[in-house]
Amino acid sequence: MKEFHCGSLVPGCEWHTRADEEAEVMRRAVEHMRETHGETVIRETMVEAIRSRIEKVRDAA
Repeated sequence: MKEFHCGSLVPGCEWHTRADEEAEVMRRAVEHMRETHGETVIRETMVEAIRSRIEKVRDAA
């Protein structure tokens, strides 16, 4: 399970997402950046910043 907390990139944002695959976390994070933070162009540096903040979490048992 992978997880991304937007507040680690955009201070004050409480949005987060969790999915089995990193690709799905990235898709959701990019969508959130566009819809919530008004990012019209997602540059490679933004992708790298998101990817570096994705954490592996233990599945809740």
